[in-house]
Amino acid sequence: MTSSLFTLSLTSLVTLIHEDDNIILQAPIRSPLKKTTPTRQVKFEHPSSGLISALNHLKSSQKTYPQLKALVVAADGEEAGERFDVELEKLINTGWVSHSLYPLATVIPIVEKNYRFKSPEIAQLQGKFTLSRFAYLHQSQGKTIIECPLSTSQIIALDWRCGALLAKLSQPQTPSSLSADIPDITEEIAQKFLALLMATQMLSPETEPTPLMYWEFHDLLFHSRSRIGRHNNPTGGTMRFFGKTEPLPIVKPPMSDKVIKLVQPNLEYLTQIDIPLTKALELRQSIREYDEQPIRLQQLGKLLYCCARIKKIETMETEEFGTLHLNYRPYPCGGAIYELEIYPVVNRCQGLAAGVYHYQPLEHCLYQISAHETQVEALIEDAYKSSGEQDQPQVLLVITARFGRIFWKYESIAYALILKHVGVLYQTFYLMATGMHLAPCALGIGDADNFAQITGLDYYEESSVGEFLLGSVRN
Repeated sequence: MTSSLFTLSLTSLVTLIHEDDNIILQAPIRSPLKKTTPTRQVKFEHPSSGLISALNHLKSSQKTYPQLKALVVAADGEEAGERFDVELEKLINTGWVSHSLYPLATVIPIVEKNYRFKSPEIAQLQGKFTLSRFAYLHQSQGKTIIECPLSTSQIIALDWRCGALLAKLSQPQTPSSLSADIPDITEEIAQKFLALLMATQMLSPETEPTPLMYWEFHDLLFHSRSRIGRHNNPTGGTMRFFGKTEPLPIVKPPMSDKVIKLVQPNLEYLTQIDIPLTKALELRQSIREYDEQPIRLQQLGKLLYCCARIKKIETMETEEFGTLHLNYRPYPCGGAIYELEIYPVVNRCQGLAAGVYHYQPLEHCLYQISAHETQVEALIEDAYKSSGEQDQPQVLLVITARFGRIFWKYESIAYALILKHVGVLYQTFYLMATGMHLAPCALGIGDADNFAQITGLDYYEESSVGEFLLGSVRN
């Protein structure tokens, strides 16, 4: 049953149209890669006078459910009131109806199907309540918004007292204690505010379910917002920066004038002598101990060529977005964008001086960007600690992402895509290194700030997102 505690209104995205003898409600449907926005419609054919009045009030004013139903019943009778209940519930489940508690807050649905708003009765609000540890507040387009990855709603704060109530709920509160010391907030208003938070899953349960216990705040937020189902944010290849900025170039400009050319291996010969894929998969393991004779430059170059070089660049003409420039490398990448860059940090490598290098995948060469021993030592020491302190790493491959390349096209899922790309590059490194009888080991953590300082990279433009150790296998 629809709650009587709050006022109801159609969301700002819903348009009410009077057409002939009908009323049409319509709202846009989120759809990436489309110039025209599709809409969803609900048509009321020959609506009664009471229903017309109720729908007009839903669009232009704030009335509670009992008040809206009373309009229908007064004009059209009890049976019409029951039919209104059904239609209103459909609109709520579609995500087209907001619930408000004036003057504090409005709840906006952020899904377009299967939305539920189940408010408790005041009598159920016994005991003490705490704000969910997953709830958070942020500013967007001049509005103060409260969201939670457990919820399919967002709350718009309308008054500073909403923030004051939320701040108090960092500690357990009864309705009485919650209302204390906040101007014009009665215990009844505090009860309704708690009901609003409970209906939107933003209050902590007395006993947290076991599966939820394992989640950290940032992990659950990232999971829920980079998947569809709990939000209606634009998602996928929306090309949101088309017409605003140019996409970053496929190949990053040289970072120095110190170039080390790498030998290109004979791929035809390698296909004849390399071990089978199944064998590489079965033999693959993380190896953190190395031989006294370090990896050779030729081996490093072969691995980079076989795993990460640019194989082909091509253009694609599109009607919506003009000419798109694509490139292809040995590992897969969403949209053929390839935002990842590789920086070999060399500690010990036969034929290559210690230093920090950038791999240029089109020319298949290295650009030396630092030869400072202390900087190399700092990066190698971090990798040594992250890998369990078994042996001093010989070569550390730092993987960065040029965020603008992938953010230009993808929305909501862009960072999740980066991590997927790091994963497939890891596996590509693993399999190639296994076939070459090298010692590979992916790392789970790295210091992006430290790497940015050493290389001079802008943290927000290009940061490290993965690290991979490479060395010679101990005989």
